Amino acid sequence: METISGYVEHTIFRNEDNGYTVFELVCGEERITCVGTFSVLNEGETVKAAGRYTEHPVYGKQFAISSLETCEPEDEASVERYLGSGAIKGIGPALAAKIVRHFKKDTFRVMEEEPERLAEIKGISERKAMEISAQVAEKKELRQATLFLQQYGISLNLAIKIWKAYRENVYRIIRQNPYRLADDIQGVGFQTADEIAAKVGIRADSDFRIKSGIVYCLLQGAAEGHTYLPKDALTERTAEILGVDACLIEKHYMDLAIDKKIMIRGDGIYEASYYYMEASVAERLRRLNLKYELPPELVKQRVQQVAQQSGLEPDAMQMLAVEEALGRGLLVITGGPGTGKTTTINMMIRCLEEEGLEIFLAAPTGRAAKRMSETTGREARTIHRMLELNGGIEGNAGFARNEGYPLEADAVIIDEMSMVDISLMHALLKAVAPGTRLILTGDVNQLPSVGPGSVLRDMIDSGAFPVVRLEKIFRQAAQSDIILNAHKINAGERVEPDNKSRDFFFLRRYDADVIAQVVIQLIAQKLPRYVDASPYEIQVLTPMKKGLLGVERFNGILQQYLNPASAEKREKEHGGHVFREGDKVMQTKNNYQLEWEIRSRYGFAVEHGLGVFNGDMGIIREINAFAETMTVEFEEARMVEYSFKNLDELELAYAITIHKSQGSEYPAVVLPLLSGPRMLMNRNLLYTAVTRARKCVTLVGDDATFQSMIKNADQQKRYTGLSEEIKKSIDDV
Repeated sequence: METISGYVEHTIFRNEDNGYTVFELVCGEERITCVGTFSVLNEGETVKAAGRYTEHPVYGKQFAISSLETCEPEDEASVERYLGSGAIKGIGPALAAKIVRHFKKDTFRVMEEEPERLAEIKGISERKAMEISAQVAEKKELRQATLFLQQYGISLNLAIKIWKAYRENVYRIIRQNPYRLADDIQGVGFQTADEIAAKVGIRADSDFRIKSGIVYCLLQGAAEGHTYLPKDALTERTAEILGVDACLIEKHYMDLAIDKKIMIRGDGIYEASYYYMEASVAERLRRLNLKYELPPELVKQRVQQVAQQSGLEPDAMQMLAVEEALGRGLLVITGGPGTGKTTTINMMIRCLEEEGLEIFLAAPTGRAAKRMSETTGREARTIHRMLELNGGIEGNAGFARNEGYPLEADAVIIDEMSMVDISLMHALLKAVAPGTRLILTGDVNQLPSVGPGSVLRDMIDSGAFPVVRLEKIFRQAAQSDIILNAHKINAGERVEPDNKSRDFFFLRRYDADVIAQVVIQLIAQKLPRYVDASPYEIQVLTPMKKGLLGVERFNGILQQYLNPASAEKREKEHGGHVFREGDKVMQTKNNYQLEWEIRSRYGFAVEHGLGVFNGDMGIIREINAFAETMTVEFEEARMVEYSFKNLDELELAYAITIHKSQGSEYPAVVLPLLSGPRMLMNRNLLYTAVTRARKCVTLVGDDATFQSMIKNADQQKRYTGLSEEIKKSIDDV
């Protein structure tokens, strides 16, 4: 380890996200290129650095700094150089020279202890003098605070966010109750706060820790799809995670309820925001559920006329659905594949347009919206774009459209409703004014939303709103074994794949490695020609992330075959995985603040927007190691630039879990099946996987597992209260 000292002459590169900096240090007559990570570093500062010399293959000799401390400038020239560097806003080289000539070596003491004396300098008012003093003090305090926080393992970027939130209170909060960070600072969860608390020495049975742990467990439940947890289950889960006796947990529920952090409803305990969302959704649905007094015969006549003009022969349930759409303010339509949902929606649109109504079409994902546009011949948008997303943090997106600025539509039709969680439903209903028709369509037998809630099922189960179930499989759809077998699976009937089908195949294999080899052959060689699609368009769906047939293993294998390493492709290793230019990737969480742009053929941005969402798929187009960024092209040619620190939001997507495939449709689906937990390997999961395919489904694996999944109607229970809230809302009127 060597030590060098001097002043920072020039910053060559700095990443403000993580503090990584390359700069030139003047040590006497020598200039040294230094690299390291620092909270604040300004040109002109005098520093002492410890580290070692290294040889960079491109940039040559560098000094890699392991620790750095700033020093007070020791002579007038150093003081003047620092002040004139631009480190202090409002002071340039000329004014710096005046200040130092006047105060000489006493300059910094005057700035810190007698800042009003700066007004003795011509050109500095008393107000400006105080602003300069405040900047000097803040830089010093920020540096001290980041050093204090870093001793608890807090990253530089996070330390700066914490300092900005708490300022001088940061020391008291960290030492007394670091769990406040989980409430106040985005990016700090309970686990991070708990690690800090352990280092500070806070007891495992501290009231702060237990209260924070309860809220953390409720949020974990939300991540699993629940809007509340039963009290006993919450107590048991919290005690296990915290490693304390269960008797210490329950006494804190009432305090948290008084603080409005949780809501207690009977035996259920909510994180407060989810209770308020369910109650609000129930009340807003009730207000939309209007009945329009239209002559029934006139309605039937209009619907029949539209059917004839369109050359359609709708069945009785489709006719009923269209009639209800004209006569009701709120309507739910559910049905499986091939039951005519698209035809029904198209008839509705024609009828509503003939009434002169303005209609908005939307779906939860870009893929679903694109498919809706193709099948209706009209513009369909994602719900987020329809609501005019304007940024916000995870779970708290900001939408321009709300009760104060509602959607300017007479009717709103939402497809793929099974994917809509309680948060998105709440945002949607805030923007739909009473008197606007709301028509919700989807397949209630699909897996529920990735996010918390079970909105479509709860609405149907409440029995409070008109629901039309489409069950007849139409003649054209009946020619597809994908559709026929999907309905058999949903009904719990045995499916005997004999491989005489044109679109439903079962390749019986009983060894995980053999199954993997067959999947590779299908994706890379056989299926692209059969369904006229690229290997990237064919999707491997698996029930699990881990294991021999899990997503993680398949992604490594398929990346090797479909996008092998090459000197022409740049790579970035992150979290034990390699991202490579040309890789197929998926966004794994909603990020409402990520910016995207659509570029012209010449590379100029022609459209901007916000938001990339859980399940969005794209291709890595560029990896820039110097700028520490990765550019991904998503659907609709949306280009998104990720900083390396945000790569946790992406994962390879040659294979994805069946849950992540919701709302998507692929030319062909390959489904490896061998074994797995009974609660996971169920009918609902298999049905969802099969219905993702447009032209071909190929299952590879154990037929006994396939048949047992059809028989297994069990699925993990979701604790949601929307159905009861709807009933309560109606009873209270």
